[in-house]
Amino acid sequence: RIFVLGIGFFTLCFLMTSLGGQFSAKRLGDSPFTIRTEVMGALESRGVLRRMSDMLEMLMKRMDILARLENSTDFHKGGEARFPLDRFQPAAGLMERIQAIAQNVSDIAIKVDQILRNSLLNGKGESEGRRDQCEVPRDPKYPDCAGKVEWMRARWTSDPCYAFFGVDGTECSFLIYLSEVEWFCPPLPWRNQTAALPSPPPLPRVQAAFRSDLAHLLELIGTGKESLSFMKKRIRHLAQQWLRAAQRLEQKLKGQQRDQKHILIHIGFLTEESGDVFSPRVLKGGPLGEMVQWADILAALFLLGHSLRVTVSLKELQSHLGVPPGRGNCPLTNPLPFDLIYTDYHGLQQMKQHMGLSFKKYRCRVRVIDTFGTEPAYNHEEYATLRGYRTNWGYWNLQPTQFMTMFPHTPDNSFMGFVSEELNRTERQFIKSNKVSSMAVVYGKEASIWKGKEKFLAILNKYMEIHGTVYYETQRPPEVPAFVKNHGLLPQHEFQQLLRKAKLFIGFGFPYEGPAPLEAIANGCVFLQARFNPPHSSLNHEFFRGKPTSREVSSQHPYAEEFIGKPHVWTVDYNNSEEFEAAIKTIMRTQVDPYLPYEYTCEGMLERIHAYIQHQDFCTTSSPPLPPKVKSPAMQSSPSPLALSPNATHLVWSPSASWDPHAWPPVDSLQVWVSETQHTCTETCRRHGLVCEPTFFRFLNKKEVFLQLSITCDSTEFEMNHLYPAVAENVHECYLQKEPLLFSCAGYNTKYRRLCPCRDYRRGQVALCRDCL
Repeated sequence: RIFVLGIGFFTLCFLMTSLGGQFSAKRLGDSPFTIRTEVMGALESRGVLRRMSDMLEMLMKRMDILARLENSTDFHKGGEARFPLDRFQPAAGLMERIQAIAQNVSDIAIKVDQILRNSLLNGKGESEGRRDQCEVPRDPKYPDCAGKVEWMRARWTSDPCYAFFGVDGTECSFLIYLSEVEWFCPPLPWRNQTAALPSPPPLPRVQAAFRSDLAHLLELIGTGKESLSFMKKRIRHLAQQWLRAAQRLEQKLKGQQRDQKHILIHIGFLTEESGDVFSPRVLKGGPLGEMVQWADILAALFLLGHSLRVTVSLKELQSHLGVPPGRGNCPLTNPLPFDLIYTDYHGLQQMKQHMGLSFKKYRCRVRVIDTFGTEPAYNHEEYATLRGYRTNWGYWNLQPTQFMTMFPHTPDNSFMGFVSEELNRTERQFIKSNKVSSMAVVYGKEASIWKGKEKFLAILNKYMEIHGTVYYETQRPPEVPAFVKNHGLLPQHEFQQLLRKAKLFIGFGFPYEGPAPLEAIANGCVFLQARFNPPHSSLNHEFFRGKPTSREVSSQHPYAEEFIGKPHVWTVDYNNSEEFEAAIKTIMRTQVDPYLPYEYTCEGMLERIHAYIQHQDFCTTSSPPLPPKVKSPAMQSSPSPLALSPNATHLVWSPSASWDPHAWPPVDSLQVWVSETQHTCTETCRRHGLVCEPTFFRFLNKKEVFLQLSITCDSTEFEMNHLYPAVAENVHECYLQKEPLLFSCAGYNTKYRRLCPCRDYRRGQVALCRDCL
């Protein structure tokens, strides 16, 4: 019985496959056997195919009846061994039905063969007739039209999505597709041109209103993954802090009008197609930093009043975007229904694979959550390929500020961040009075982090009781010394309680730039970490190799080292035992209060995201690249809006220069400084108490600016280089930037002194200038 059923089902599958792309071109939502007959070539074949579809539907109904009959016989399975003859008659009836179904399948096979033969003959004759009717237009406004038609002739069957849009192998269908679905050919004069008429004015946008309840967000996130459960627990735990922060920001904005945005959040690294290595490791001590950040992004966007859709599967992504059936070569079926899309590198790759030409059209709406940052030299595809900056994660040709980082280490990108739990006055006082000065907690939940650290642990054990939170299943990890009190993997609340007792939180060099050190400092711990000499980077360290950045990481947590520092953060040379031991002694005597930078509070993160949504528009303000071999006379002829500062050390925005009051950041926050040869613009601005602002590079990219700074230029060239504008002082050669996507705060060369655009920033909020909110 099973053998005959298998033969019937195999035959059915073979018939479906023999129809090629026709079944792939079905409408979303139709049954698997409902053929979209609009893509067939001849009217006669449509009716036959529809009847065949009905017969297949009938076949499925009969198989369903058969299954129910089989289930009814299972009722007697308890006595099957004793009364085998009782089931002989039902089995004979089942065999007759199976044979009838098999005969129907055979009949269908004959009809399918006839249909395919007739379709080929009819399609050939009709195709020849239509080719006489449709000629490829020769329009200079559409220079690629003829080439695209030639490509379609040879490859239109390579993806079922072309048939979905009505391509049937005829010249006319090629031109209709290339003019109405894609945009490589001019509209055909005999086609209905209603689509080309001006669209009605858009309806008034709904205003965003701050929300006061997170319950609906938890429903949007969904279930089914440990990673999603972790994020929902975090949102619930911080709910009251989020709600209070939203109320404070609402009062601060004083009724400012804000359009509600339709936002898609696609967490690509949690999809099955990307491997989802994180979810299985949530309960085993794996890295949680990315999930912490995504949970906080979701909470902030929701409380700001925007309309959200959350996906963690490729199928959901395709459905929300309106991806046509096929292999991803065609544009979306409808205009993109989202104003913004927040995703990661995995999601970005998935979108590119399935959106066809629509990806290029809509990529300005994408925001990429990128932990370690993407520098312009790696982002520009042509430049990265020519200059050796190409990696597996770069070359997207996005505006660099579309990438959003966990820490403000790359000014070329936007700083997204995350939040740490804030303490009230009572909690802060309780922590101060209950600290155990001789208690240390090691930063590292995976046993591999402890390997080879016996020397440091032995020194630390002389002065302090050491606690660990290393994951294990049955046996204590051998990497963890016996004198360490290992609590195993702790829930977040219990881990916070451990930090509130401990005096010291110590890192052993990995993981890099995670949220835990900020949580420890916020709970009154001192963070002790290793200094890297030489600094770790993609040039000398395996972890960073392949990442789209040349940033040099001077310690395990550069933000803690540079933006917080002593007495909360100590960075020492772990290879120097005396320095390491002296730091421990000093830390035990040092009294510190719990400290949390404002930019890592709920209110600080809400401020940033609000400002980005209100002011960052990469779809209308992106700068087109300059044409090759052009010396940009417009740039050279326009007067510089800058003026020498009163102390003649740098340039500022001239009080007499006009400027757009809606420009963001406001241009009056600009200062222009010249770097030293061994310094990046990021470091140059920081040395002057400022932040590098890449959007201001366009004001510096003028020959007049060199003159205003008393820099002698015997020659001035426009070239594509991420270090420009710059001057080679020893030969008096000045260089201006030819490609705006390569304006970069990162990078240096001892040959050049760079022109650096700097700005001020809000106290505790480096992402925003003083007047940016």
